[in-house]
Amino acid sequence: MTSLPEQKQPKKKHLSVVCSRDTLDGAYPSAVLAINAIRMGIDATIYYTFSGLNVIRKGFAEKLRFYPPGTMGAVPGMSHLATTIMKRKIEKAELPDLADLLEMCNLEGVKLIGCHMAATMMELDVEDFIEGVTIANAEDFLKLALESDLCLFT
Repeated sequence: MTSLPEQKQPKKKHLSVVCSRDTLDGAYPSAVLAINAIRMGIDATIYYTFSGLNVIRKGFAEKLRFYPPGTMGAVPGMSHLATTIMKRKIEKAELPDLADLLEMCNLEGVKLIGCHMAATMMELDVEDFIEGVTIANAEDFLKLALESDLCLFT
């Protein structure tokens, strides 16, 4: 009896995203891209660093704002108005709010990783973050990113 040659399983594709901003337009793209990658059968990781850590802190997703680009963003009260408008557009488009989207990411298998250096700098512990977040140093993320098929920065 002859055996068939062993077939290698193809390596699963992987998306790595860095989120470094705690604004609606900084947080939504990384979560949307990652959850869509998962739904396409692609592994996905989001690495949150510096102010991006606020995106995954307990109770902070609801507080994120939208700042219009250019000089309009500097007008007093403009970020509040722009945030209100953006949240209405999100609701009208029947998109989940950011807290729900992050929960969906966690439940569907997106790896949510907080930057160890930034968390230490901001005196944050793993208990300060939403469920499912792990903390890793930059070297560990870079090793993952080097093996990824696509790396993005939002």
